[in-house]
Amino acid sequence: MTAPARRIFCALDTTDAAAAADLAARLGDTVGGVKLGLEFFTAHGPAGYARVADAGLPIFLDLKLHDIPNTVAGAVRAVVPLAPVLLTVHVQGGPAMLRAAVDAAGEAAEAHGVARPKVIGVTVLTSLDGADLAAIGVADPVVDQVRRLADLAEAGGLDGVVCSPAEITALRAGRGDDFTLVVPGIRPAGTAAGDQKRVLTPAEAVAAGADVLVIGRPITRAADPAGAAREIAASLDGAASDGHAA
Repeated sequence: MTAPARRIFCALDTTDAAAAADLAARLGDTVGGVKLGLEFFTAHGPAGYARVADAGLPIFLDLKLHDIPNTVAGAVRAVVPLAPVLLTVHVQGGPAMLRAAVDAAGEAAEAHGVARPKVIGVTVLTSLDGADLAAIGVADPVVDQVRRLADLAEAGGLDGVVCSPAEITALRAGRGDDFTLVVPGIRPAGTAAGDQKRVLTPAEAVAAGADVLVIGRPITRAADPAGAAREIAASLDGAASDGHAA
C-alpha cells in the first residue's frame, strides 16, 4: 500500500452487511481502512462489524457517542474489544465525558490485549453551515466554533478531531503532528458535493494539513471502487510537504 493510500478511509455508509463486507474485500490495499457508522452498527452490531473486519482493513468506528460520562465510558468499553483504530465522540458532551471516553478506551484496550483506538472528537458536523448553527443558538462563525471545540478536545486528552476541509488550516496551526485531523467532506474534482456543505479535493485537504481523508460516494458508487481509490491516492502524491500522516 502506498503512503498516500493509507490516508484514505472509505465510508461504507450502508445497512447492507453483505455489500459492506464485499466492498471492503474488493478495496484490498487501495485504502488505509474503512469507516462504519451509526447506521451500520445499529443494524448489525459487533457481528456485522466482524464480517467487514474479515477483509483485514483497519476500521474507523464512527458512532459519534454523546451522553453522560458513565454511559459513554460504558459504550467505549463495549466496542474497544472489536479493535477499531479510530472511534468518535461528540466534543459537545463536555470535558468530563471526553476524559471518561479516553480513560475507558485505555482501560479496555489493556484489559482485552488490543491497541487503544484513537479517540477522535466530532466538532461541527460537515452538513452544517453558519445558518444551521445560528438556528441552534450558536452565533459565532463555524470556524470559531470548531476551533473552540478542538481546543476542548485537546485539553480533554483526545487524539484529534473531525473537522471539515474549511477548518483544517485553522486547526493545524499551533498543534503538533500527533493531533490527528480526520476530514470528511472530501470530493475529488468533478464530483458532486452531495449533503456536504464545506468541501475540498483530496490533494487540497492534505496540503492544508489533513491526516485522514474520509471518502464515501466517490469510491463506493464508482464502477470500479478500487480503481477510484487508486486514482485518489495517486492525486495525493506530493500534496503534503509537512510530514503529516495518518
